[in-house]
Amino acid sequence: MGFIQEGKAEEALEGIRKMLSLRAHTRRAGEWAELDAAELVPGDIVRLRSGDRVPADVRLIDAVNLRVEESALTGESMPTDKKVAPVDANAGIGDRRCMAYSGTLVTAGRGMGVVTATGAATELGRISRMMAEVESLATPLTRQMAAFGKTLSFVILGMAIVMFLIGWLLHGRSLDELFSAAIGFAVAAIPEGLPAIMTITLAIGVQRMVQRNAITRKLTAIETLGSVTVICSDKTGTLTRNEMTVRHLVTKVGQYDVEGIGYAPDGRILRDNQAASLSANQDLQALVEVMAVCNDSEIAQEDGHWKVVGEPTEGALRTLGRKAEFDRANYQRLAVVPFESENKFMATLDKVPGDGLRILLKGAPDRLLTRCAEQRSASGVAEPLDNAFWEKQIDQLGSQGLRVLAAASREVRKQKNSLAIEELDKDMVFLGLAGIIDPPRPEAIEAIAACKQAGIRVKMITGDHAGTATAIGREMGITENPKAVTGTELEAASDEELRRIVPESDIFARTSPEHKLRLVQALQANKEVVAMTGDGMNDAPALKRADVGVAMGIKGTEATKEAAEIVLADDNFASIERAVEEGRTIYDNLQKAILFILPTNGAQSLVILVAVLLGLDLPLSPVQILWVNMVTAVTLSLALAYEPSEPGLMRRPPRQPGAPILGQHALWRIGFVSLLIGGATIAVFLYEEHRGYSIEMAQTMAVNTLALGQVFYLFNSRFLRESSLRFDLLFTNRVVWIAIAVLAVLQLMFVYVPFLNLWFHSAPIPAVAWMLPIVIGLVIFLAVEAEKAILQKGKP
Repeated sequence: MGFIQEGKAEEALEGIRKMLSLRAHTRRAGEWAELDAAELVPGDIVRLRSGDRVPADVRLIDAVNLRVEESALTGESMPTDKKVAPVDANAGIGDRRCMAYSGTLVTAGRGMGVVTATGAATELGRISRMMAEVESLATPLTRQMAAFGKTLSFVILGMAIVMFLIGWLLHGRSLDELFSAAIGFAVAAIPEGLPAIMTITLAIGVQRMVQRNAITRKLTAIETLGSVTVICSDKTGTLTRNEMTVRHLVTKVGQYDVEGIGYAPDGRILRDNQAASLSANQDLQALVEVMAVCNDSEIAQEDGHWKVVGEPTEGALRTLGRKAEFDRANYQRLAVVPFESENKFMATLDKVPGDGLRILLKGAPDRLLTRCAEQRSASGVAEPLDNAFWEKQIDQLGSQGLRVLAAASREVRKQKNSLAIEELDKDMVFLGLAGIIDPPRPEAIEAIAACKQAGIRVKMITGDHAGTATAIGREMGITENPKAVTGTELEAASDEELRRIVPESDIFARTSPEHKLRLVQALQANKEVVAMTGDGMNDAPALKRADVGVAMGIKGTEATKEAAEIVLADDNFASIERAVEEGRTIYDNLQKAILFILPTNGAQSLVILVAVLLGLDLPLSPVQILWVNMVTAVTLSLALAYEPSEPGLMRRPPRQPGAPILGQHALWRIGFVSLLIGGATIAVFLYEEHRGYSIEMAQTMAVNTLALGQVFYLFNSRFLRESSLRFDLLFTNRVVWIAIAVLAVLQLMFVYVPFLNLWFHSAPIPAVAWMLPIVIGLVIFLAVEAEKAILQKGKP
């Protein structure tokens, strides 16, 4: 097992190695050369260009429109603008604009920097060390079954010794006879079929999980999901769609709301809850014109899904144009000032319908406000710029977690085919604002509400800014607390302080890999069962440490998937909630199987124990006990693995992490049913002996009583809390009836097939003799239902 686990760790590390750049452009002996990245040393000068993977951790000394996609480290998919200016020494990894990190991807521009770390000393290497050092915890089911097995072993051993001594000292039985009885008792008491039932139940759960878009890499992880008390989730793409969407538009006339989610051009533009057209709203026409035309991205439908080709933000603006039914076919671009991180705006010179020329400008609101002296008024004419009004609107949009873009334009009087950046400082007219967000998945909002109802807390751990994270968290119903805990605060907190912080806060922003790992450890120290979701390399150590790690199948890195126990095929938080429900169902079914099997073992043990203590013939031989345990019990208990979820499953609180797999009520049920079936078996054996049946026929009747008692008790076991006396529930699991049919065939063979009579010391019985075990089984069923009703009535 250790070898297999180490192999998995090695596969995870291999996933990291694949992310490393193979070649690097570096300066040696005054000349630029292309070398293996492994040959780099701190102090080397390296050159970065669009499309390169950064070969080492680099301090930038030159950056021209340099943008780097750092999702592997920060978890955020938007590329980061890089600069050479120094940042605060305590800045989080996502805020270190003057650094480029090994394994990240240059998406635009070019740069140059000094190598500060290579190999294991890089941020990526540090994560791999953390993964190697992190220890996975045993699952709740593994811990519970280990404790249960140990307790059961001591009880069986103790009772076998007591039975042996009583039979020897009180009844003077021979050692051979006592030894056979002791073996029979052990065989009777040990639930041999339980490991098989447990494995098969979990395997069936794996198949059902696949139908719910959750691929399970470790069997016991399914049940662990059912016991989680806290789910720690990434934001981008898991709770949100990872598709930028325009939510609001603001002009001097008022605010417009935009319907729809993602890049699909479905939805209307509303003002005061009424559809707003471009022809009737010239202010809206002017704003949408800039956003749609001053734009280099496209949206296209692929396999039924709308996707963006280009920058996500511009894709959202292009979708806005389609929703507004804006036609840009008659616009001809003559010149462009491309977006640069230093300027934070883009401008185009376009020939517009009617042969006029117009400069269209979009970008960061603060940069555009300084370039505008006028604004478009509500009447459509230019008027002096009202800076205070626009600053207030920007703050309002920003407080909702929206990314804000502004638009401006200017008519050009003379014909020209070029556009200089200096021309954008003159006479621009401010048109309005657009509020853009990566919207929450509607199904994720419902899933979070379902988790809360089930007593599971959801915590958002993201590399995004605190304002955006808080706004999304509030909208999704994660928290009422308006304050997010930042990575800087986590860095300053001791382990004890962190244990006090995690129960009070549900949103953590600007986090690093260490922060995520510490948060998981703090929750576990507070006796929580933690599920952790993630997609980037930054999530891998926390995924490995969590009680159950959940990786994203679409945008997750290979190393992250190797560190996780469950992989989501659709990267959707709602799939986690459905997997939790499935996990609870599986645990219920395991409990049902255990509650079904153990009374059988208890009844058999009771039969042997009473026979030895009272000096009677053994009603069951060891091989007959084995038949009941391995054939009868396993056949019937398998049907319980297919039971659907019980009503109210996701309205129950999570079970206590340290609770035993069998509580007081379960132990009472096992004892009660063991007495019923065991007592009936002994009574039938003695009755048939008294009637003059041979020992083989009497034992056969005893086995039939045990088997049919189990058949009727199977219907009791199908519902832990609900009554089984409901006709509508009788056929909800057709596997039950298949199992009963299989058992009937096997039991008939046990009674009437000669070679089985020889092997198992059974004997044929008259057909009418079957009526007695059937009536006894029915009585057992009604007695257990009565016990259920009494206990349920006694609950507060």
